[in-house]
Amino acid sequence: MQISIRYFTTLREITGKKEEKIFFQENQKITVALTLKTLSDKYGKPFTDYTFDPKGQIKNFLQLLINGVSITTSNDELEVTLQNGDTLAILPPVGGG
Repeated sequence: MQISIRYFTTLREITGKKEEKIFFQENQKITVALTLKTLSDKYGKPFTDYTFDPKGQIKNFLQLLINGVSITTSNDELEVTLQNGDTLAILPPVGGG
């Protein structure tokens, strides 16, 4: 099973990538939480500190999109299940002026 991850701004600097594919076993339930834990394990403390608050929740300034649809308003955003071929985008806050 393959999931694409898209990074922006700070996470692009932390990972050194704009996008990457990560692979999971076919029979495994892939959630946003598992995907982000896999990325935290791969990229370490800088990724974890940028992405999660001290309680292990996604920091409230980040937007998560699956295939272009925001899941950030979901109460259980970390438990959303990903399907083979999905793209998870982790977006920073948007500013303007």
